[in-house]
Amino acid sequence: MINVTLIRPDGCHHCVAVKATLEKLKGEYPELTIDEIDMLSPEGQELVQKYQFLSSPGILINDEFFAFGGATEEQFRKKFDELK
Repeated sequence: MINVTLIRPDGCHHCVAVKATLEKLKGEYPELTIDEIDMLSPEGQELVQKYQFLSSPGILINDEFFAFGGATEEQFRKKFDELK
């Protein structure tokens, strides 16, 4: 299983684009799940502090830091292929 968690604020247009990229990749990676956590929630604040996200969204893959501020389709593919 590949679980991607997006830590993001409400109204983040860049975050919506990252989620759309991930939704597109679900066809190739059926084991992919996507969770979202509001970065202003207590859980979100804890993750922001832990990983020091400097821009949105913060991205975790299988509960490990992957990126902040977004990632390209190619970057996601490379990581997902490593996890297979």
